[in-house]
Amino acid sequence: MTIAVTGASGQLGRLVADQLLATIDPAEVVLLTRDPANLADYAERGASVRAADFGRPDGLAEALAGVERMLLISTDAVGARLEGHLAAIDAAAAAGVQHVAYTSVPEPTSDNPAAVVPDHAATEEALRASGMAWTMLRNNLYAEMQLDTVAQAAASGQLITNTGDAGAAYVTRADCAAVAVGVLTGEGHRGKEYDVTGPAAVTASDLAGLASEQAGRAVEVVVVDDNVYGDGLVAGGLPAAWAPMLTSFGAAIRLGKLSRVTDVVQTVGGRAPTSLAALLSAEA
Repeated sequence: MTIAVTGASGQLGRLVADQLLATIDPAEVVLLTRDPANLADYAERGASVRAADFGRPDGLAEALAGVERMLLISTDAVGARLEGHLAAIDAAAAAGVQHVAYTSVPEPTSDNPAAVVPDHAATEEALRASGMAWTMLRNNLYAEMQLDTVAQAAASGQLITNTGDAGAAYVTRADCAAVAVGVLTGEGHRGKEYDVTGPAAVTASDLAGLASEQAGRAVEVVVVDDNVYGDGLVAGGLPAAWAPMLTSFGAAIRLGKLSRVTDVVQTVGGRAPTSLAALLSAEA
């Protein structure tokens, strides 16, 4: 069985590649990247590294030759990635790929304000219509993204948020990788939608508590509306183009779209999920 991973030189892709190489024969692993030189170390370990660029779809089917299962990792070009995703799905179908797992987002529905939802919803729809077997890996927000949030709150004494009192089940990339590998190498996952989450829904108060532990002093939670939050991000140095997306994640959390906790990391990934507190301790 040959398994391919798109975007294999990215943060999640490398974690998936590492776990695949530790699980199956490296000769059965195909790693796709725009620049194969970035994955030379994996080629040395026995994986097949092939050039693939979603922006140049003519060569995608050839890059997927002989592949039976594929992990389609969503690209980071939010709002401009759908065409590439669709090209990858079409190429996989043309190449005879039997099963595609896709990294999506929890609740990719019209009432979810997260800015990433339209891309994910349309990709899921196309995958369902492709004729191939599919699995949706609906990864919660990455826990690693909260490390700076906690550090900044510890430094300033305030955690400014637009999430209200709701929480998100932040999950580490390594745990997401474990679930992806479980799906790619296992059976019984076709037609399944998996919410991939950490062990608990973490609220702004929880984040402030973690920041307080770091700072050795109390950290105050300051709840603001979406406009104030977005303006504050830009004032703090975030590029203006990114502020709406981060603000939309806060709105999605506030509406409970990221609060669901599941046992998928354990049951599919075969490992206990990592808590945000444990991640912070490991980083420290």
